[in-house]
Amino acid sequence: MDISNLKVIKASGEKAQFSIERVAESLRRSGANEELIQKTLQKLKAELYNGISTKEIYNRAFSLLKEGNKTIASKYKLKTAIYELGPTGFPFEKFIAALLTHSGYKTATGKTYQGKCVTHEIDVEAKTGTKLVLIECKFHNAGRNCDVKIPLYIDSRFRDIKNFRNNGHNKLDFEEGWVVTNTRFTADAVKYAKCANLKLLSWDYPKGEGIKDRVDKLGLYPITVSTLLSEREKNFLLSRDVVLCQELIDDTFYLDHLGINNPRKNKILKEMKELCKH
Repeated sequence: MDISNLKVIKASGEKAQFSIERVAESLRRSGANEELIQKTLQKLKAELYNGISTKEIYNRAFSLLKEGNKTIASKYKLKTAIYELGPTGFPFEKFIAALLTHSGYKTATGKTYQGKCVTHEIDVEAKTGTKLVLIECKFHNAGRNCDVKIPLYIDSRFRDIKNFRNNGHNKLDFEEGWVVTNTRFTADAVKYAKCANLKLLSWDYPKGEGIKDRVDKLGLYPITVSTLLSEREKNFLLSRDVVLCQELIDDTFYLDHLGINNPRKNKILKEMKELCKH
């Protein structure tokens, strides 16, 4: 069909012009070579129709990639895999803490800090030297962006903690407050954060340093990207705070505990070692 005027439905429900170049670029970012990209696009074009959802396009592209290269398919699945960390948001907090740990920070989750007015439970605490970074994570479902109300609210909490610590109660300098989301920030959220000196981290923000970029650079993929683990197995591992593929490579105890036989376990570990190369 002629795709020049094809309209697609985004996760937010909005209609948008379909861009084959955008699909090609997302395949390229996953590490697919040009031959695999063109082969995938050729098959995908034959299945498009007006009003198709971006989710359907993604699912089909993922299936086609999986036929050609499972490791590339897993990398392509990263955004969805982060959604699959679960609605509680806690595995997402663990995931962000792991990214920072591998970036040189000493991290902890769920720490309580005293403010001037009230106490605050902070999602992730990150320390390096004499520097203290406090991080709040906001996990959203597809189609929902992080609007200005969230950094406004979090900024007020950070200010309360700073006001207490500035009165001689600080052991480490609280230098930065971060707001992290698995989706995107609205323009007003970004504008407020710049004005309030808050650091934002989202799927693709800051440019070149977003969650996707950090994962690709560090090779720290969540277990939910796996094409070989079942949903039951992933949920079991997440319930035991096993969030990263790297954690399973370093310790196969939980794969053994799941009763996975050696041939299948070796395939899973091979997949994860390929993913964690960087």
